[in-house]
Formats: sequence, structure tokens, C-alpha cells
Amino acid sequence: MATRHDIRNVAIVAHVDHGKTTLVDAMLKQAGAFAAHAAESLDDRMMDSNDLEREKGITILAKNTAVKYHPKDGGDVVTINIIDTPGHADFGGEVERGLSMVDAVVLLVDASEGPLPQTRFVLRKALQARLPVILCINKTDRPDSRIDEVVNEAYDLFLDLDADEDQIEFPIVYACARDGVASLTKPEDGTVPKDSDSLEPFFSTILSHVPAPEYDEEAPLQAHVTNLDADNFLGRIALLRVEQGELRKGQTVTWIKRDGTMANVRITELLMTEALTRKPAEVAGPGDICAVAGIADIMIGETLADPENPVALPLITVDEPAISMTIGTNTSPLVGRGGTGKGADNKAAVKDRKVTARQVKDRLDRELVGNVSLRVLDTERPDAWEVQGRGELALAILVEQMRREGFELTIGKPQVVTKLVDGKVYEPVERMTIDVPEEHMGAVTQLMGVRKGRMDNMSNHGSGWVRMEFVVPSRGLIGFRTEFLTGTRGTGIAHSIHEGHEPWFGTLTTRNNGSLVADRAGAVTAFAMTNLQERGVLFTDPGTEVYEGMIVGENSRSDDMDVNITKEKKLTNMRSSSADSFEAIVPPRKLSLEQSLEFCRDDECVEVTPEAVRIRKVVLDQRDRARTASRAKHG
Repeated sequence: MATRHDIRNVAIVAHVDHGKTTLVDAMLKQAGAFAAHAAESLDDRMMDSNDLEREKGITILAKNTAVKYHPKDGGDVVTINIIDTPGHADFGGEVERGLSMVDAVVLLVDASEGPLPQTRFVLRKALQARLPVILCINKTDRPDSRIDEVVNEAYDLFLDLDADEDQIEFPIVYACARDGVASLTKPEDGTVPKDSDSLEPFFSTILSHVPAPEYDEEAPLQAHVTNLDADNFLGRIALLRVEQGELRKGQTVTWIKRDGTMANVRITELLMTEALTRKPAEVAGPGDICAVAGIADIMIGETLADPENPVALPLITVDEPAISMTIGTNTSPLVGRGGTGKGADNKAAVKDRKVTARQVKDRLDRELVGNVSLRVLDTERPDAWEVQGRGELALAILVEQMRREGFELTIGKPQVVTKLVDGKVYEPVERMTIDVPEEHMGAVTQLMGVRKGRMDNMSNHGSGWVRMEFVVPSRGLIGFRTEFLTGTRGTGIAHSIHEGHEPWFGTLTTRNNGSLVADRAGAVTAFAMTNLQERGVLFTDPGTEVYEGMIVGENSRSDDMDVNITKEKKLTNMRSSSADSFEAIVPPRKLSLEQSLEFCRDDECVEVTPEAVRIRKVVLDQRDRARTASRAKHG
């Protein structure tokens, strides 16, 4: 087997917010990827190019970049291809695709928080793929860092995941990615490594521990499609790793599809990544990560091969979806009428609005092209589809992206995807890790008890904080986050990871309060809000347009209440100094898209438009709902 010593392919994996993207930024700057005058004005988190990624501070899409590293001993320049993967398990399909492109992983762990559920998730995937690991302890300058304990916890995690001897013998790098400093010697807790002023030790560790790509000089061409992109001029672009042979611009290759059929296609454009841009290239060899244009319908997991001897590579497989929700066209009375619902005033501004079933279906089909962990199934209704994904966050991100593109949608309450095993119903369960101050321990245990969570482990670091591990049905975590933050006064940290399937846990009641439902259409008045405040928490501002069946607040009791929130004050001709009473309106509670989905009960859904997110009853008519409830009560 021949070896390419001028290239290394590595993925950076970690839990959310442990500093992956910041580390990649520092690597790009120090490898001279940018001119000196430009480096001063660079944005933070350059790899998070998507608006939603910047707003939420998380990585959603796996991206690749390449740095040219000049070894300090004067050796040949080495190209390091870096895949920045998401840390959130909901985007697990992105992680699995990223790992199929590389020869090793850098596992990044926070020097204070230590390995968390998503660390377990991404490490398990790397160990299953038999990839060597470099451990990087990041944020060593945190005042609460505990480097020795975190390293021991990392070793425990490797043993727990059945790593073999070669995988456990990993090198450890200590880093402060924000300052762009790394070292191979352990610094004091809470300090930046002192014996280094750059990431040089980190680069040299990658060179010595990441295997160079090996290939057979006689083997025919094989290239694996791992991601898709689009370009206004070139059309669909396939990102792929060349496993064997060479890929050239203008070459005719055999495209082996998912179903095994083959077709000969021509590579019209070949691009290689350099820093954050793609540049035209003539040839890509074994181990190179490149992009090709010219194949309109190519999909993830397919293979480009030699026309003389086409051999397919294995398809990329991802974990089964755990959560589903129904996405359909907007069916509310305010459809297509803008944010205020006043209709004519907003017609000009909303001409790009997408409200038809065909537009929604086309958009969901487009999402399937690049998102391997998503599934779209037909329902009984022609204008609604069941969308299955890895988690609530992944589905909420999809809806948010569609909303920003001008779609108006009706979203059903998230449900779990069950499966039958030996005639019994099994449902997905999650492993939940919770860090809370000791005084909130009772509140958290009570919250998890209601959701049928069982405690697996509890440890006290002696710093006033307790770490608890629960196994809990995924159903119980829908709507959990808001109550958890309220119960711990915003101090608790909770992360969960998919743990497999267990027999159905029985009925769960997570929301005890009913809804305040508008009983007629109109504009909300301050007078009506003042009178309704004592009944519960309101969600709407004065002047907001509402319709019959729209939920305007949360009732303080367990049953739903139909209310007239458009009631106006009756004026008289008589005036006196005490006739008008001015009462303060309690500011309404504004729910985000994720909070609205969490709030929903089974008979409720969320209406999403580019300007507004409203919660409503599935059946809008008050009398129809009353009849249904009466039938259910009396059998």
C-alpha cells in the first residue's frame, strides 16, 4: 500500500459549546490562511456561516476547511483537512457523515464540565468507526477547571464504550482555543499553558498521530459522496472523499446510485477547499476531500467509480429517528394576511408568501436531499406530512428555516416514533445528565419522577453542585426544558442523548394547566386583558388580531376556558374624576417557536408565519370542541 504524506484528514468532535468552532478559527489564523491585515478584522466562529448557527451559538451543519501547515523543522507543506461537526445529538446525521470522510478525530472536552452526553455520543460513533483519537482538554483557563479529574473521566468514558488498547493509548493536548495556545504539558488549573504561545504542539500532534491516507496504486477510481451543496452557477455540488484512484476535471466516471443502478456522467467542474473558499483544481488524488459539479441528482452515500471497473462503496447509515411531528399548510383564518392579520395593509409586503401544499411538499423534498437523518411520510390529509427526525431541536430548526423563507405552516405537537418488538410497543428513551446546585436537587427529582425518569447515577463534586444521570422516555422531555429552568431558577444545565428503546412507560401528564382560548375574532383590548390577568398568564399584546380557537394564555386551572379577549369598555356620557380606573397590564409571556411546540397539548397545534408564532386548537369551533369533549367523557 502506498501512503500520501502531504495530507491529513481529521474531524473535531465535542459536546455543544466546548469550543470546536473557536479552535478551528485559531487553526485557520495561525496556519496563515488569511492575510495579516485581514486577520485582525475576522469574525469569531467563521465556520458557523448560517444565520441560525450564529443566533443560537451552535453548529448545525458539518463543514470542512483546509489549512496548509508548514512544519517548523522545514519539512514539506502538509494539507490538514478539518471537518467541524455539530455537538448536538439531534444533528447526528451530520456527525456520521463527517466521520466517514476522516482518518482520526480530535475529541475536545471542557476542562471544567468534563465529558457530557453528547461527548459520549460523538465518541461512540468514532470508536465504532475504528478511528484513532487525540484528546484535547480545552478552556484550561476557566477559574473552575479541574484538569486531572476531567482526564480521568475521559479515560472512564473510553473504557465504558469498550475502546480497545490502541484507542485508549491516546495523546493529550491542553489548550485555550480562545487565546490560540496549546501545550503537551499540563498547566495549573485555571491558567493558560505557559510553555507555548501558539497551537504548534497541537499541529505537530495531528501530524504524528493522524494516519496519512493509504491507497493501492493499481486500484480503480472510488470516491464517496458525503455531503451536498448548491451554487447559483454550477448547480448541485457533491462533496466527496477520493478513496482510490484519481478524479480529474472533464473526466467521465460511473455514478453508482443508492438503488445499485449505474450511469456514466462527466465531471464538469472540480473544486478543492482552501481555508474557507473553494478553488478550481485539475486533479484530486487518494485521501483528498473535493467538490464536483455536473451531476444534477446525485445523493449522499453514492459512489463515483471507474467506468472500466465500477465498485460501489458502502452506503452511509444513520440512527433511526426518535421524534416526529406533522407539518402542513396554514389552515387558520389569518392565512396569508401578514403579521397583524389586517390583510390589505400587508398584501404588498407578503407577495412572496408560500401557502400551498405543493410548495410545502417541494421544500420538504429538497430538505431530504441533504439531510440523511430526516424522513417525510404521507398522512391521511393531502396538505400535511409526518416529518421524523432525531430530536425536537432538529425539527424546530427545520421549521424556523422554512418560516424565514416565507412559508406559512401548521405544526402538530411533537410525538415519539415507536416500534413493535415481539408484539410489544417500544418507545425511545434518553439518558439525561443534569448539573444543578444542591438546593434544587429536590425540585429536579420531582420533575423527573412525574416524567417516569429513573435515576442511574449521582455524584457530588464538593463544589455545591450535584450531577445526576436519569434514563427517561423521550416523551417526557417534550416540554421539560422550560419547567426545568423555572424550577432551578435558570441555574440548571441539562443535556440528553438517545439511549435506545424500552417498553412503553404508560401515560404521562406533563402539563397540568389548561389553555385560555379566544371565543371570537377581533383585536385584543387592554380592558379585556386587565380582567383576564387573574385567570392565568396571557401570551398576547393589546391590538393583536385573534380568531376563534386561538390560544391567548395559560389557564391557572387544569381545564380549558373560552374567553372574550376582545371585549371593549362601555363608555358613558357622564365623566367624573373617579370614573376611569387605570390598571397596569402585566407584560404578556412571549413564547418562542420551541416553547410553543413544548406548550402544545394533543388537541393543539402551532401556526407559524414569517411574522408570528401562534398556538391554536386543532378544532377551532367552540361548539364542535364541546361536543367532542362531551362524547369522550360519556363514552
